[in-house]
Formats: sequence, structure tokens, C-alpha cells
Amino acid sequence: MATERWNSPVTVGFEGADARTVNGPFDALKCLADLWPSMRGLRYIKARSACRAALDGRKSLEEARAEFLAAAEEAKLKLH
Repeated sequence: MATERWNSPVTVGFEGADARTVNGPFDALKCLADLWPSMRGLRYIKARSACRAALDGRKSLEEARAEFLAAAEEAKLKLH
């Protein structure tokens, strides 16, 4: 569901844009699709997959959050 939320939101700083607060897997998928830098490695793919799985109920919200954080670190984005 698009309304699923993580226990702790993640604030990500994107180059050329304001920092964005990501509240759950739906927000994370929007960031991954629309704001992510061109460097898209294995962690990006895993985060996208985990967020989709969390929305479908196949993974936990916190698993998706962990993968999203790993992808942000891989892309060298600032986490607040």
C-alpha cells in the first residue's frame, strides 16, 4: 500500500534539489525513479526490488528501509 510508513523517516539530500523526507517504500520508489543520480548499482536494484516487495507484503517495511539506506550510501547521497 502507498500509505505504509517506516518507523523512522529518512531525509536524503539530492544534488540540485532540496532534501527530501522519505516516509516509506512508496516515497522511496518515487525517489529512486525520479531523483536518483545516474550511478545506479546493485544496491539501487535491491532497494527498488525491496520497496516493491514491501508494498506487496512480501518483505517488511524495515527491510525495504535498510536497502534504501544502502542504496543512498552507494550513490554517496547525504543522509540527514
